[in-house]
Amino acid sequence: MPVTPSVDSPSSSHRAAAEAARPAGTWGALADRVLAGGEISPAEALAVLDSADIEILDVLSAAWRVRYRHFGNTVQLFFLMNAKSGLCPEDCGYCSQSKVSDAEIPRYNLLSAPKLLEGARLAAERQSKTFCIVISARGPTQGEIDAVCRIVPEIKARYDLNICACLGLLTPDQARALAAAGVDKVNHNLNTSERFYPEVCTTHTHADRVATLAACRSAGLQLCSGGIMGMGETRADLVDMAMELRSLRVESIPLNFLNAIDGTPLEGTARLTPRDCLRGLAMMRLVNPSAEIRIAGGREIHLGSLQPLGLYAANSMFVGDYLTTKGQLPESDYRMIEEMGFVITRGAEAAEPPCETVAG
Repeated sequence: MPVTPSVDSPSSSHRAAAEAARPAGTWGALADRVLAGGEISPAEALAVLDSADIEILDVLSAAWRVRYRHFGNTVQLFFLMNAKSGLCPEDCGYCSQSKVSDAEIPRYNLLSAPKLLEGARLAAERQSKTFCIVISARGPTQGEIDAVCRIVPEIKARYDLNICACLGLLTPDQARALAAAGVDKVNHNLNTSERFYPEVCTTHTHADRVATLAACRSAGLQLCSGGIMGMGETRADLVDMAMELRSLRVESIPLNFLNAIDGTPLEGTARLTPRDCLRGLAMMRLVNPSAEIRIAGGREIHLGSLQPLGLYAANSMFVGDYLTTKGQLPESDYRMIEEMGFVITRGAEAAEPPCETVAG
């Protein structure tokens, strides 16, 4: 049945929060410092996550100024291809494809070359900049590495797409093979802080993930690495993750919002509000000002009608479905982008916004 908005007068706690709210200039000053080449501290990043609801628009305004400096009003679209589903020996508690999941999902080995090419065609048709080839595994077999390396040049020749490979833990030799084949970046999410990581996975470590990112960096690949909000971590854990991504100089950061899929250990978890998600995106932008920040999985569930506001901090999003869950219709995404006054880009011009002064 329809939900009727409350018309009660603000509670005393809400009034107290409003009275205690920082002036807008505080967030503007953070943006000024970042735009001048400075950095925000962990304490300041935590303050963004702790900001009152009444400050949301001021926080987003600060994030928007930084986002605009680096990306203007452009939005970059990414398209995910679940190239191998299920069958994973890892115990990541958030994942429907892990060995501890009872979720009802498709399970299949690596898709054939024609099916991968069809996915790339669809990615190009949907105006994506990047085609993401994802497999469920601890790490790829040699046969899987060879298959990806064979198909990447053909995809790039046919559709002029950037390629992001998400294949699990990688060795230095595997990373070099992907780079030689023309893969542009590798996705390997930190997912959360080093402190909290054992709470969501025990079959590999946070250090294992960092080692994969190091191998990819050494091979000359760009890094795509982000995390998940809403798994039971603290705000300090989110800040620690953001700071580590900054220290790793990650070029592309997807921020997911936990979709607590039935059959996974985190089934039924519900800890996020749309305002939490907006604060998380704003914090990530202020900590990582020039990174491509992507509104990733769970946006439809947790941001809901506030999804458009997320683009004031993020400059990228996935279009279409996720790995084992449905996404918003592409037409709805295109309409949202257009109505916000943004434009979809597939090229390097995204990093060259108009040279205008943006008011603080």
